Amino acid sequence: MEALPTLVAARNGGTTVQTAAVIMSGAKSIALGTAALKEPSVGDLVVDIRHSGISTGTEKLFWLGTMPAFPGSGYPLVPGYESFGEVVEAAPETGFRPGEMVFVPGANCFQGDVRGLFGGAAARLVTPATRVARLDAGVGAQGALLALAATARHAIAGFDCALPDLIIGHGTLGRLLARLTLAAGAPAPTVWEVNPARRAGAVGYEVLDPDTDPRRDYRAIYDASGAPGLLDTLIPRLQKGGEVVLCGFYTQPVNFAFVPAFMKEMRLRIAAEWQPSDLTATRALIESGALSLDGLITHRRPGAQAADAYQTAFEDPDCLKMILDWSDAA
Repeated sequence: MEALPTLVAARNGGTTVQTAAVIMSGAKSIALGTAALKEPSVGDLVVDIRHSGISTGTEKLFWLGTMPAFPGSGYPLVPGYESFGEVVEAAPETGFRPGEMVFVPGANCFQGDVRGLFGGAAARLVTPATRVARLDAGVGAQGALLALAATARHAIAGFDCALPDLIIGHGTLGRLLARLTLAAGAPAPTVWEVNPARRAGAVGYEVLDPDTDPRRDYRAIYDASGAPGLLDTLIPRLQKGGEVVLCGFYTQPVNFAFVPAFMKEMRLRIAAEWQPSDLTATRALIESGALSLDGLITHRRPGAQAADAYQTAFEDPDCLKMILDWSDAA
């Protein structure tokens, strides 16, 4: 097995601390390298990462080179915003102590020209204590899924948000939406999935090939696939006054024929990223047992195999969720 780059664990005489990190230097150019860490400041934690997840949404767009430009974007960058690890340094004012396990939603903690736009795919991170969430150590690699679960919760929570009765896509986000719907006590949603291999794994709800579904009266359709050009397919499936919720990230213009939408009096809503309140609520659901994260992680690789892991996550249709294991960096 390829060795991880050395992690300098001490600060002697101003020595710069470096960490093993995934570095994306351009489209389809990704490798494990080293990045220099900023010194912790007041209110910061130093966290040794145990596991990090790979997002097949935003991270895949950077890997493909199709992510639209926005402030802070560019190469080289450390991807990742789904990290779970152990606090190794914590000032008293943070309220944390070494040994506690936390979820870290990425970190902008790198020196030099490496961008920390997401910044979570590294063996060690420096992050404000206000950004992390405590989790029980027993959650293990599933702790890296908290942000994705919180994103699903953000889509369905709030005033005037109808719970989904149809979900498009049975990937990780689609499964979480279905599980949260059931946890809320709502009727089981229907899920559409065009990939036969991904129709398995449903508990308490049905997954269909969309061509076999005759319904035309859905009240709330949630698209968790991010596929372009779906609206004209979904609008005829709505009841009058129904809603379509876009939960993915779309790099192409979202277009639809006006007349069918007019006849349905369709409502369109966009669900963005989670907020701190979503993280808190989702953690409570996980800890109470109301929301299970079982069966969502299908692939794991050691951090030293990051390049292969990212390619598998983005190109293998059987990969539902890839997790990097950073234990060899400790």
